[in-house]
Amino acid sequence: MSVSKYSGGKTGDLFAAAARKNLDTKPLAERLRPQTLDQIVGQSKLLRKGTPLRRLIEGGRLPSMILWGPPGSGKTTLARVLANHVVATFETMSAVMGGVKELRVIVARAEERLHYQDKQTLLFIDEIHRFNKAQQDALLPHVESGLLTLVGATTENPSFEVNSALLSRCRIFVLQTLDSDSLTDVLSRALTDSERGLGEAGVSASREVLELIAACSHGDARHALGSLEICVQLAQLAEENEIDKQLVEDSVQHKALLYDKAGDEHYAVVSAFIKSMRGSDPDAAVYWLVRMLESGEDPRFIIRRMVIFASEDIGNADHDALSVATNALRAYELIGLPEGVLALTQAVTYLACAPKSNSVLKAYGSARKEIAQSGSLPVPMKLRNASTGLNKAIGYGKNYKYPHQFDGNYVPETYLPDELVGARYYEPSSEGHEQAIADHLEQLRTAPVPGTHPAD
Repeated sequence: MSVSKYSGGKTGDLFAAAARKNLDTKPLAERLRPQTLDQIVGQSKLLRKGTPLRRLIEGGRLPSMILWGPPGSGKTTLARVLANHVVATFETMSAVMGGVKELRVIVARAEERLHYQDKQTLLFIDEIHRFNKAQQDALLPHVESGLLTLVGATTENPSFEVNSALLSRCRIFVLQTLDSDSLTDVLSRALTDSERGLGEAGVSASREVLELIAACSHGDARHALGSLEICVQLAQLAEENEIDKQLVEDSVQHKALLYDKAGDEHYAVVSAFIKSMRGSDPDAAVYWLVRMLESGEDPRFIIRRMVIFASEDIGNADHDALSVATNALRAYELIGLPEGVLALTQAVTYLACAPKSNSVLKAYGSARKEIAQSGSLPVPMKLRNASTGLNKAIGYGKNYKYPHQFDGNYVPETYLPDELVGARYYEPSSEGHEQAIADHLEQLRTAPVPGTHPAD
């Protein structure tokens, strides 16, 4: 009988060897999953001494909660550690795979456990944002009664994805994306841990190389550990005892950028894109543009945001901005990808560098507010079209001054409802072309009444 290298040469250690073999079949991220609060890295804001969550944990009784954070930030790990700390049975279900039927089974077990063992049940629901309203409603009474302590995990903003009744019974805790130092520390421990990690492989890596793997993982510890495991395996196949940068670059596959088109990160990146253009920073605007494009965003969606921006944040300060934005769509549809990204980049840099004015937005908002307050005021008789004899007989169009009958094709006149004469909604700024517009309007408003000439 052969003796496992993990048995230390003693056949009596075969059970330990079998346990080690079973451990080796698990992914590295699962083997290294933290068992205690102090082993969790990168979440000190949430878990350090004195924080609300830490005090609740140390008090021994947890409220139901939602853990909101990006992939690989440790939501599942934290849920398991919480169950250990409060000595509760850990039940888990996936919102993708499970439903009301599975929930009923868990509830039945929880009731039996509480009745016969006086033991609490912590139910962890991964991707709880995928639970529909009926599923969330089925969960609600058991959370409300305290039968289940719910720990839901989500990468999406729970304010949008979890119904208000369930949300009101849960505390929300936000997990942060793991920074490079935290990820690098995790990788370093994984590489040297002989019991649960890769220590027995005899492969080393410099801090610089581990930082490269961390950088390629975008804050996702699970992805970082998976990449490290691949690097170690490839090093062993090549009979190398050290991981170098070239091996990392060859083995770590391109990771899709964190950008869920239906999720919170989507809106965060779009917001950064708009704010960069508004702040006249073409470099940042191009960065966020490329982030969206490289993540697979539909260029038409980006162009729509640019068209809106051209009117909302530039307006008449640069009357070419709207044309540039709409022409970007025409150019993209004409040539497609990949060359079409150049038209988008040209438009984005133009919009970012253009003079800014939100006078158009303010004009619309002011007029809308006026209408909400004043209601549907009557159209002045002089502005009504005398399209029939009856209309003309009752005064439609009477005393209307036709601008083209006057020198300069302009005559002082009032066009608002009588109750609003003199109101101003569009106030041109002093930026770009709007200064010229402001000067022109001032000239018209102060000019003497021009002479008339026969209508065309």
